[in-house]
Amino acid sequence: MARFCPLFSGSSGNSYYIGTASSGILVDAGRSAKQLTEMMRRCELEMDCVKAIFVTHEHSDHVSGLRVLASRHHIPVYASGGTLAALERMNSLNDKFPYGVIDECGMECAGMYIKPFHTSHDSAESIGYLIDTPDGRRVGVSTDLGYMSQEVRAALCGTDLLVLESNHDVGMLNNGPYPYPLKKRILSQTGHLSNEACARELCGFVEKGTTRFVLAHLSAENNTPELAYQTSLCSMRMAGMKEGTDFELYVAPRENAAGNVMIF
Repeated sequence: MARFCPLFSGSSGNSYYIGTASSGILVDAGRSAKQLTEMMRRCELEMDCVKAIFVTHEHSDHVSGLRVLASRHHIPVYASGGTLAALERMNSLNDKFPYGVIDECGMECAGMYIKPFHTSHDSAESIGYLIDTPDGRRVGVSTDLGYMSQEVRAALCGTDLLVLESNHDVGMLNNGPYPYPLKKRILSQTGHLSNEACARELCGFVEKGTTRFVLAHLSAENNTPELAYQTSLCSMRMAGMKEGTDFELYVAPRENAAGNVMIF
């Protein structure tokens, strides 16, 4: 059966394991190699299970552990062409592990099929991923979104499990301590998806067949897990949808200290 394990999620680091108990991939490696390895073990997974790392973009909270982790375990790394070029400039790639551009048509890895789609973020060439598991399940991972484009919406429709950004509460952000240029960046179409924007999209995904949602990449300063959860929950309830019957809703923890794994 397919497994999804959010190792880390948020502004301090992001990484998700998708696969089976014996073989899978990581989407991003935004914490140290030691932290990622320890968190995998808490989830009863070994790093030898990881057959590749798929990078969404080059920001540090998504790649800070990439070079050491991939070098230590000789794990292949894949990303968009723009992201790979940025990683080369950052000296995050070396000859101790293979790396390459993921084709827009996708590729096979760990018994799964992984396909990218473009996202809107202030980076070189950010992407999200669709992952088809061996037992016919489809997972969508899409964080760091300035807005929900038609391409992203179309790509994510019909997923069984959807990991979607619910980064900030607009009121908390506007009234918080961030300087104005940073607030403007986060609120822009190349910034991050708010709780409200995320919540508006979920009902449409339920109607297209998605039943499991994981709210991800929450800001520590401008959000809370309960606020993100309640914002999305209220939106779906107002649309007449019932939790536990029509959908299941979760919030990815900043650190998966409990070692929780979703099996679906």
